[in-house]
Amino acid sequence: MSERSQTVPVPEGEYFESSRFTGLSFLLGLIAAVALTLCVFGVFVNPHQLSYSWLFAFAFFFTLCAGCFFWTIVHHATDAEWSVVVRRQLENIAVLLVVMALFFVPILLLRHHLYSWMDIPPGAEASLDSKRAYLNWSFFLGRAVLFLGFFAFAALALRRFSVRQDKDGNPRFTICMRKVAFISLPMFALCLTFGAFDWLMSLNYRGSQPCLAFTSSRARPAARCRCSCW
Repeated sequence: MSERSQTVPVPEGEYFESSRFTGLSFLLGLIAAVALTLCVFGVFVNPHQLSYSWLFAFAFFFTLCAGCFFWTIVHHATDAEWSVVVRRQLENIAVLLVVMALFFVPILLLRHHLYSWMDIPPGAEASLDSKRAYLNWSFFLGRAVLFLGFFAFAALALRRFSVRQDKDGNPRFTICMRKVAFISLPMFALCLTFGAFDWLMSLNYRGSQPCLAFTSSRARPAARCRCSCW
């Protein structure tokens, strides 16, 4: 009979060696510093154009981070197994939502170049006055803090629990991450939807889109329906 041990050796944990990418990190950091310097220069040269460019870039990268955050909470909510391999990468990108919250500050500072409804006084436009309960600066700022605060807090919590579980393997962290995921699913839908309304659709607060149209020749004119975005 073989006397070899039947115990399968446990492989050592793999860790990211940041020292191997010191040069790349320095190069990317230098590019970011130059880009931010050019943005500051653009504030004085053409703040209107910079405002829209910054908002476009913010929306692009925010959706990337939010997408990774979504797949992370779906992974925990459904107790999926296939996504374990890429979960850490998703967590690393999702936690950048904290950085995106900081990148939203210039949008607040340049808000008057983006959202014309902020410069229209009450009583000057009837269509806007009917939306003042929603479209006002204080409520706009409060919603932004709520939305970005949720994304940042939830992403940080999930990654913190995940990293701590890697150290001691305690299964209670799995339950904690699952609880965060269950709460985050409806909050994700609400915050992302209303964030899109606030930051993108309110650029044109007069906009409307057709919800239903009866094009039959026998249809009455009153049967043609249009619903406002607001």
